[in-house]
Amino acid sequence: MTALLGDYTLQNVMLGAALIGVISGVLGSFAVLRRESLLGDTLSHAALPGICLGFIVTGMRDMGSLLAGALFTAVVAALLMVGLTRRTRLKTDAGLAIMLSLGFALGVVLLTWIQNRGGAAQAGLDSFLFGQAAATTRADLLPMALLTVVALSGVVMLWKPLKLMSFDPEFAAVMGLPVRRIERLLTAMIALAVVVGLQMVGVVLMTAMIIAPGAAARQWAGSLLGMVLLAAGFGATAGISGGLISTLGPGLATGPVVVLVATALALVSLLIAPRRGLLPAWWRRRRRRSHTSTEQILQTVYELAREHGDWRYRVEQGAIDAYHGMITEPQLATLADRGLLISTEHMPDEGPHWRLTEKGQGHAAEQAKRRNERRRWRVRA
Repeated sequence: MTALLGDYTLQNVMLGAALIGVISGVLGSFAVLRRESLLGDTLSHAALPGICLGFIVTGMRDMGSLLAGALFTAVVAALLMVGLTRRTRLKTDAGLAIMLSLGFALGVVLLTWIQNRGGAAQAGLDSFLFGQAAATTRADLLPMALLTVVALSGVVMLWKPLKLMSFDPEFAAVMGLPVRRIERLLTAMIALAVVVGLQMVGVVLMTAMIIAPGAAARQWAGSLLGMVLLAAGFGATAGISGGLISTLGPGLATGPVVVLVATALALVSLLIAPRRGLLPAWWRRRRRRSHTSTEQILQTVYELAREHGDWRYRVEQGAIDAYHGMITEPQLATLADRGLLISTEHMPDEGPHWRLTEKGQGHAAEQAKRRNERRRWRVRA
């Protein structure tokens, strides 16, 4: 393992993947909160013509010029999308879809034209569609690191406005914040995240890296800061793990493996996260349903006993079943185990009966008192 980690190519892949994971997790958190998941997809596809333009201008496969071109066209596409949605009747999703298809179509046309021209310099441009992590060099890591630092610095400086806009944009506007300018800056920073990941993950899969870490962190965190930090950690974990897995598995492409790991983290979080996970939520609902049904059945026996003026009044189990429209024997047995009810016999030809114990009478009376107090408070409010 030590020899493997010392490999030059693997080190470049892991460093680059970690940078992609961090910036994608941080900026993707805001996209998730603002329900702009399609934005990352649009910007990544709109970056393809910029890559081609960067190559056409410089005539060589220089990472700095390619990323600069990708950033330029991604930002232009975002601004055009904003203009379309604000000056026409198009909705945001329609504007994003238009710019996504237009940008990708233009990129494919330019890429085909460059390849038909021939020449060794254009070799490898098509790798930006799905990424080619193994081709990453230390020289490629420098512009990726600079873009990551710029984007993260922007998040730090705009933290409070971004936080307010993510949860209540209307209140942010009322407070006098330049909402539109901040939205444009946030879009530009997300474009930076997209550009950083193009070399490794590619145009097609970059949208998953923008969304998956933030979606995973959302299930665990209870605050924006916690979500952003956790998303950065999830993104870095996906990047490093994906790099290692693709190295250990011959023939595995790094970009798709990184995306698969990030998606797996999101799916696991959706299932088991204590705060919002599907399985914990199902378990809480099950427990709440069981608890509520038990308490309701106890209150039914209590109310019948109170109506008859005798808290030892025996209630037939069949009557309780009919009232609640369900088989209540499991709940009645639970109440008996808790010492709140006791099974009794009434007449030989009748089914089982139940009556309150002294403990059950006190517990039911206390619950009835609390319900009445809550009703009074609601009436006063």
